[in-house]
Amino acid sequence: MDILGLTPMMVGIFVGFGLLIGILFGFFGMGGSFLVTPALLVMGYPSTVAVGSGLAFVFGTSVIGALRHRDHGQVDYKLALIMTVAMTVGIEGGKSVVFFLDSTGMADLIISISYVGLLAVVGLFTLRDAWGSKGTDSTGHNLADRVQSLHIPPMVTLRGDVRVSGTIIFAVGLVIGVLSGFLGVGGGFLLMPAMMYGLGVPAAVAVGTDILQITISGAFGAFRYAQSGSVALPVVGALLAGSALGARIGAGATQLVEEDAIKGYFAAMLLAGSVAVAAKELGAAYGIEVLNTVSIALIFGAAVLVSGAVVLAAVCRLRNDSMGTWCRLTTS
Repeated sequence: MDILGLTPMMVGIFVGFGLLIGILFGFFGMGGSFLVTPALLVMGYPSTVAVGSGLAFVFGTSVIGALRHRDHGQVDYKLALIMTVAMTVGIEGGKSVVFFLDSTGMADLIISISYVGLLAVVGLFTLRDAWGSKGTDSTGHNLADRVQSLHIPPMVTLRGDVRVSGTIIFAVGLVIGVLSGFLGVGGGFLLMPAMMYGLGVPAAVAVGTDILQITISGAFGAFRYAQSGSVALPVVGALLAGSALGARIGAGATQLVEEDAIKGYFAAMLLAGSVAVAAKELGAAYGIEVLNTVSIALIFGAAVLVSGAVVLAAVCRLRNDSMGTWCRLTTS
């Protein structure tokens, strides 16, 4: 018997997927829509519904994580306010682009291609940083130094003794907001790297501030899409049921595990998402059914791999075990 239009098996899949994404969200400060939206596209949902549902899921999950990170003192409210205002403006612009493309029948193709490129670029940058983090200063540190040297008023002092131009912060938030509204992402997988590598904000503060900002911008984006009937509430509800627990697990793990320890896994997850969407588009274009199966396996497999690595690394830290076979894998 269907549950609100979903079969019991689909409900179980979405709840389990939500649990995995909740862990990722709590740990990385990323709402998970960068996996939810392409997953819904791969499963055949229209682009507007995939985007709107991704934003609705972001809002629900971020409320849980924001409260936990606030308790840990990992939120810069000044930075969150500037980013929120800028991203709110940007999301409205991105949404308008999506519905214009939808009216021309090109939305699915263009959004999918954009996902492939964006996930690949961010994933490769993160992977490069993970490989180079054991040496001298990374490219990200050099970029942050250059950005902080630009004294464009008004200047803002952030947590971690970081002083940077408020105008630059607003510009970064505006660009990410446009991409959020266009791709249906909360901006987390772009915003956290932007704050860390572009502004020089400490990792823990970047995660907590990211989640607070996502709570606000995700609510706005979800509301705008819901007004157009582009939110699949049963799907969002099932995802949130699983993510409620996952977000608490992930947030707790930030107190135990250094983000650098599994940065390579995160990069692999982004790259898997890019390949998954590309495989889905190629399968649809050339009628190759096996590519659709590969794309689904990559989306869900990446979430299982990375969330599992987060939990395992936290358990190893609690047990003070860094020499066990599985524990070594989380830091290799």
